[in-house]
Amino acid sequence: MTTATKTQGEPTKAELTWQEAKAKAQAMELEIAALIPKGTVVSIDQKKKGVLLSCNKTQHKWKGSTTITVADGTKINSIVKDIEAHYRANGLKVSADKDIDGKILVQIDPPAPGENYLVGGGVKPDEIWIDSGSPCFTLPEGIYPGGDF
Repeated sequence: MTTATKTQGEPTKAELTWQEAKAKAQAMELEIAALIPKGTVVSIDQKKKGVLLSCNKTQHKWKGSTTITVADGTKINSIVKDIEAHYRANGLKVSADKDIDGKILVQIDPPAPGENYLVGGGVKPDEIWIDSGSPCFTLPEGIYPGGDF
């Protein structure tokens, strides 16, 4: 959304509310989950609430997660690699590494400041985990960033 300011001739980007930032991150979690082959998905559990983390001295980002349970025998590393390739092919900054258990962990970094997504194997062997971080935003005056959002 762009709006023109009275002091400048060029439009400026309207800042996201925390609710809009949360909705954007959750939509991306589901977009990533939709890349998992339908025949392997048993369930999708998107957390309704998350927390706020600091981006800098004045801004925060919403952090949440989604867990996808897949059928026994699903090759999770292969699916994670396919997700990596999809976002790399679409021009997003993507990096891959291995987590402490040796499972592939992919980080997707859209251009918005603060926005990022981690995709990898979950705690259980039949899970794929998506961790999200929304674009940065400024909380309204008087809103305490602690607790669930």
